[in-house]
Parts: sequence; C-alpha cells; structure tokens
Amino acid sequence: MHGGTRGRRPSQQSGRLMQSDSPPVIPRIGVGAVVFNGDAVLLVKRAQPPSENLWAIPGGRLEAGETLQHAAEREILEETGIVIQAGDPIYTFDVIERDAEGRLLFHYVIVDLEATYVSGTPRAGDDAHDARWVQSDQLHSLPVSDKTLHLLRELGFAQ
Repeated sequence: MHGGTRGRRPSQQSGRLMQSDSPPVIPRIGVGAVVFNGDAVLLVKRAQPPSENLWAIPGGRLEAGETLQHAAEREILEETGIVIQAGDPIYTFDVIERDAEGRLLFHYVIVDLEATYVSGTPRAGDDAHDARWVQSDQLHSLPVSDKTLHLLRELGFAQ
C-alpha cells in the first residue's frame, strides 16, 4: 500500500484529475427566508462564508429532522431576532467554493422560502455583522450578494 493512491479521492480542475488527501466535501442544505415588511426587505451583513461581508437574505443550515420551514423560522430568529412564518420555496441555487488548487472547500444548496413577517426588530445575531430592513432605493449603496440581487430583481423589488 505504500506509494499508492488508494484512499485518495480525485477532484476535477480544468478537466484534469487532481489527488486530494482531504475527506470528501458533502453538499449541505441551507435555507433562507425572503421577508418583507411594508416596502422593505430583511437583509443581513453576513459574518461567515458564503458571501462573507456582503448583504444577503438571512438564513443558515438545515438540521437533520427539520422541515425547510422550521429551519428558516429558527435561523431567521437566531440571525436577526425577527419572528416569521415561513412558506413555500421560491428560489434555489448552489454555492460552490474551491481553493487556488481547485480542491472543493464547500458546497451548499440554498433554498430560499417566502415568509411573512410576524414580529420583532432586526438585530445582528449569531452569524451576522448587521441586520436591517432595506428599501429598494438603498440597495445600490450596500455591497449586496449577486444571488440576493438576482432574486430581488425576479421578485420586482430591485432594478
């Protein structure tokens, strides 16, 4: 077994295989909630990857045994202090990040749900630097993630 590649997992970069001694990265499911309050949407300035230091739809990881709705309600409360009632999925996308050598660092499948604001005042929680209600005319003055801008445009909120 010395000198062999047994137990190593190949990864793809530019069409060629690379050897990686790291364990495989398993895709994780993330949930977010698109919450409107009047003419404003709830956004957070993320403190962790993906989209670190960018404004984005709040959310986090789905835990085993949770429904998407329960996870969104829990995560929004933890991250922003806002109580919501989560509804149906409205947007799904992948976030895949690799290091300089092409090795996979993480892979998230994000499911954003529509949600109804119930109560609370935004405050930055566990994974956010800031949380606030943002009006559409304020989006241009904030560093907003591309995926968040895309979703808000699809919903007719952003130009």
